[in-house]
Amino acid sequence: MTVERVLATEQTEALVAKLSQLHGPLLFHQSGGCCDGSAPMCYPRQEFRIGQHDVYLGEIAGCPFYISGPQFEYWQHTQLTIDVVKGRGSGFSVEAPEGVRFLTRSRVFSDAEYSELQAAGPPLRGQQHG
Repeated sequence: MTVERVLATEQTEALVAKLSQLHGPLLFHQSGGCCDGSAPMCYPRQEFRIGQHDVYLGEIAGCPFYISGPQFEYWQHTQLTIDVVKGRGSGFSVEAPEGVRFLTRSRVFSDAEYSELQAAGPPLRGQQHG
């Protein structure tokens, strides 16, 4: 079994499917900035440029998920689960007009899970995965 660095709830998967119909292919980015910048943001793929230090964590609901390099250093020991909650988040993320926002929940990897991730090597950075 492969350990996943990022997961999505059923609610997230349903919302992403709806948003993809409205906006086309999407991607997620977790920047680690202050306020809304610390929330996972969802953008039309062609409208967000991935930086060379951004870390590719995997895909959720068919969308690539990246986290900023410095934020990855803090969260590399945790599995992220992207959820949806009521309320408005950032105006830049495509879910904002829906009256909901994405939220990151996390749990620390077990020793066995973290060992498996370490054995697999470092995650890809920038556009290396695509």
